[in-house]
Amino acid sequence: MKQIISWIKENKLIDFSWLKKTTFIELKDIDVSQDPVRPELSLKWRTSFNRRIFGLQCNEAIEGVICLAFTNDVPHTVRELDLMSRVAKYEKNADTIIAYTVWSRKKGAGKKIMEEALQYAKNNGFKRVVTLSPLTPMATHYHIRNGAKLLGHNPSTQNFEYNIN
Repeated sequence: MKQIISWIKENKLIDFSWLKKTTFIELKDIDVSQDPVRPELSLKWRTSFNRRIFGLQCNEAIEGVICLAFTNDVPHTVRELDLMSRVAKYEKNADTIIAYTVWSRKKGAGKKIMEEALQYAKNNGFKRVVTLSPLTPMATHYHIRNGAKLLGHNPSTQNFEYNIN
């Protein structure tokens, strides 16, 4: 499979040059129904208690979205994520970024937005970037392919950790 992808790139059948023109921006508003991972989480939920939404903008289009929460521990459920991000906001002690949903609208945007989130973590002094991912093969392959290490499986989620150094 990697050989096929390499061949396609070498023969310029997929153009990734647009990625150099992207900007990592904070979003205040998105259509949460487009989220393939957690469409049930409202916009208000995603932007309360210091939770944030970032987009990968190219020209005027948003090609990728990542939703982040800030905690001081690793949650195993969305409920734990909610509680941990609330506590971290009030205690002002968040040292871990939790990427709880990532999606892309264009080939290459998912990888690029994760790279941007890792740079954001590094620039802002966070110690860890961990995911709260669904138990799907797509999520597993995405994170492993992008260099994350599996921390563990939970009854309804899995956690991967990215190296930010």
